Amino acid sequence: MGIGELGRAAAAEWAKLWSVRSTWWCLAGTVVLMVLSALTLGGATATETLRDGGTASLPAGEPVVSATIFAQFAPVAAAMLMITSEYSSGGIRTTLQAVPVRGRMLAAKALVAAAVAFTAGVVSGGAAAAAVHVVLSGEPFDGHVTLPPAQTALDLLGVGVFFALVSVITIGAGAAIRSAAGTLTAVFMLLMGLPLLLAATGAPPALEAALRMPLPAGLAFMGSTDNPTGGPIPYPAGEGLAWLLAWTAAAVAAGHAVLRRRDA
Repeated sequence: MGIGELGRAAAAEWAKLWSVRSTWWCLAGTVVLMVLSALTLGGATATETLRDGGTASLPAGEPVVSATIFAQFAPVAAAMLMITSEYSSGGIRTTLQAVPVRGRMLAAKALVAAAVAFTAGVVSGGAAAAAVHVVLSGEPFDGHVTLPPAQTALDLLGVGVFFALVSVITIGAGAAIRSAAGTLTAVFMLLMGLPLLLAATGAPPALEAALRMPLPAGLAFMGSTDNPTGGPIPYPAGEGLAWLLAWTAAAVAAGHAVLRRRDA
């Protein structure tokens, strides 16, 4: 795959992405969901600490990382629309005429989706961390919420990487499924539905499988203390990133396989 051809394909995808209002709405939704979720989760944690008479400080980045559980679906929606909207409108034919190598087209969409989602994660996470610090460092939480620069920067980078990889998973799923409703349903089930259903069975093998799906793996990578399946995540950040990358590769491979075998 030529770098020049991939760059031109990515530039075209970049131009298309910013030409529709849905992109701006999805990015605005990312910021709003991150800020509101982080404030809610941070406020709940700080209130519980005060009620129990604790004196431990709460880094502002901690509720921001936990807020990705809710905010992740805004960048997912943006990535989904990048590919499924072209199938619904018939624009995919024009795209493939301009970029006939289907793997290159998919790679261009994935690169642009990842770049935008990474930036959205860092920016929205920064806004959420600032909001948590401003709102929750005053009365009655004085002294309980801190904003350590190094740790906060690492948290924001983790959020950006997580959003980027989840968006690439969505691009792969969209290429395979082609329907907006089907893609959104499949990605929601992969991120939230299946982990919760598997954990609800109570069977140890099912719980182990749930903990290695994209969302728990991403939370482990970001160092979150929250786990939607319940209990601590029993593996380190590096393993979490490895599982997340494996799911991303599998989604892209599935999307590429369908692209190669089916007509537009």
